[in-house]
Amino acid sequence: MSIEFTASQIKLLEKLLTAGFQFTTIERITRHLVVEKSGFLALLDPANGNLQMFGQAGYRVGDGIGMLTEQGGRPVFLWKKEAILATPELLAVYSRVKDELAKILGEQSTVQC
Repeated sequence: MSIEFTASQIKLLEKLLTAGFQFTTIERITRHLVVEKSGFLALLDPANGNLQMFGQAGYRVGDGIGMLTEQGGRPVFLWKKEAILATPELLAVYSRVKDELAKILGEQSTVQC
């Protein structure tokens, strides 16, 4: 699938790179752009001339994206049957990455072409 980006989307993608995000791929994800920082992944939907986060960010677990949930009363990032314990340190990084991504994507309305 080929995606054509607008000038404003390209500026946002450049801001993501400058902020330390990397573009990556996940085998089964073909419709969305995947960005990664500190092991956390987010899917970006380039529809309607914007970049919007699709779903929630997660943590790389195996060859997929582990979503934050609870298992046995403890927070974990779970993908299929694989779970990574969500330690306080990991949750702090998760929160920072999500906030940073939201801030950059929230700047869309101020980006001029």
